[in-house]
Amino acid sequence: MNYTYILKCSDGSLYTGWTNNIENRLKAHNDGKGAKYTKGRGPVKLVHIEEFNTKKEAMKREYEIKHMSRREKEKLVGTGFN
Repeated sequence: MNYTYILKCSDGSLYTGWTNNIENRLKAHNDGKGAKYTKGRGPVKLVHIEEFNTKKEAMKREYEIKHMSRREKEKLVGTGFN
């Protein structure tokens, strides 16, 4: 499976990405090796995840989410944002 996910960083910012192994990717982000953006903003918390059959679908959804406003992302995340 492929996943599109949103993380809440320790500074309150949101990061969106995609992966085919969510456990390893979350660990990498928290170890400071996941993405340039999350390095130094840890620990991060997984607040939203969507599952897709293909990498292409997950990457398309990542693109869509990255172009949303902060308010739209917060609405998408819902109760997981707290």
